[in-house]
Amino acid sequence: MRALFGGRAKHDYLSDALTLLNGWTREGEQIRRTLVIDDTQHAALTERVKVVADALHLRPEISRRADHTQIRVGHSNSPLSEGEVLLAARIEDAYRAVAEPDGGRPT
Repeated sequence: MRALFGGRAKHDYLSDALTLLNGWTREGEQIRRTLVIDDTQHAALTERVKVVADALHLRPEISRRADHTQIRVGHSNSPLSEGEVLLAARIEDAYRAVAEPDGGRPT
């Protein structure tokens, strides 16, 4: 099973995983997402992302401009890792939790 993450297979795995992350765009070795949320939602999202990022030992860039939040994951000088794709998926979970009226829970 280790071969799945090596060489060409790793690239294919990450590409496949990225196709499942709606709203994320790839820019070189980084991925980014823009979210239209208010200041309160931004603060809640930032706190949730910090917990996950700390656990994964990663540092996403999160910035606030007008009515939207910009998130960047990855480094311009190194390939995107499995952990960074996982972080993006967890950011999506956090976004749903703070942006949806029911907290992202299934009904």
